[in-house]
Amino acid sequence: MLADLKHFLRARSGASAVEFALVLPVFILVMLGIIAYGIYFGATHSVAQLAADAARASIAGLSDQERVRIVTDHVQRNAGQYALIDASSVTVDAGPVAGDVTQFKVAVVYDASRLPIWTLGPILPLPSQTIRRVAVIKRGGY
Repeated sequence: MLADLKHFLRARSGASAVEFALVLPVFILVMLGIIAYGIYFGATHSVAQLAADAARASIAGLSDQERVRIVTDHVQRNAGQYALIDASSVTVDAGPVAGDVTQFKVAVVYDASRLPIWTLGPILPLPSQTIRRVAVIKRGGY
């Protein structure tokens, strides 16, 4: 019996299978995390780009009301063109910067709760489901 125990402890024939079984769940978790955060960062970048584009479009307005209308129209027209953005989940807030009349602010808020990454929430620490990006642009003519 002691000889069988010594033989069992020295055996290396199943070591690779055991190591693979231990490493595989960690590897899969890391890969899922990379994919989930890649999707989230892609959506975040799209929201930031949408806010910047809308702020640039607002330059054409002659008044704050016209700038707000231009920004709102721009976001409504273009939000659906981004791959990771659902246009119905986008809201926009635009107006002059408080305390500085020479700047105009565009804030785009995206409810990212429909992204497929939230199913991984119990096993991965994930960021906020609301993505908010702000772009500020200097008004011309001052």
